[in-house]
Amino acid sequence: MQSQSIPALGAISLVLAACRTPQQAVQSKENQLAAAGFTLQPANSPKRIAAMNEFPQNKFVRLTSGGTVVYVYADPAGCQCAYFGNQTAWSNYRAAVFANQLANEQQMIATMNQDAFDFGPWAPLLVGRDLRSRASLPD
Repeated sequence: MQSQSIPALGAISLVLAACRTPQQAVQSKENQLAAAGFTLQPANSPKRIAAMNEFPQNKFVRLTSGGTVVYVYADPAGCQCAYFGNQTAWSNYRAAVFANQLANEQQMIATMNQDAFDFGPWAPLLVGRDLRSRASLPD
């Protein structure tokens, strides 16, 4: 039974991922960054645009200067900005991403398992019956 659920879980993941438009994915990421404590800095000057373009696009970079750690997320195609955060913001972001993934997995597992219940000895009595209504069950 478990070997059948792994491909199903993968298929559900793909379907859920396909439901989000690229714009929704970008907006979700931006919301998560802001909620975690990252600060948006627009690339609104030639120097800032040049500096932003030195970072890999849509990837986190960890920089250290004088013992201070700064995380930078450059988004030249989306908001044409960079997000800056400290260690606390990074930890908050990672915790939020993990919690979101866990919630998505739990939802997918619940969806997959709602039809997988083994009714055991009651199965022959329930075949063809509406399980949502107690009135349809024999006394």
